[in-house]
Amino acid sequence: MGVFSRPVRLSSMDGERFLDIEALVDTGASFTMVPANLLDELGVSPADKVTLELADGRRVEYDMGRAMASIGGRTEATLVVFGEENTDPLLGAYTLEGLRLAVDPVHGRLIPAVARA
Repeated sequence: MGVFSRPVRLSSMDGERFLDIEALVDTGASFTMVPANLLDELGVSPADKVTLELADGRRVEYDMGRAMASIGGRTEATLVVFGEENTDPLLGAYTLEGLRLAVDPVHGRLIPAVARA
């Protein structure tokens, strides 16, 4: 699959603060990851810890919280991981599924997902 970025609006759960970011669409990532300093600006608080396996096979523990994610008129609560300060934001599978979006790898875009029962 080709790599592409997508604008995403992240908001605090109360909707009072928001941040527009460009995130790399990564269906191989379980969760959306955003630099911790940006999540702190939004007022997102760590609510849990998650252990993630990195591309190089290492397992690392990160803080995780909740925020609202908006793409193309769709908004949904999602889990966000507090990433390192210099990392590029990643848009992961949990958020994509919550927003009912799928990846069109041929055209490098997000499309409405077909739900399955």
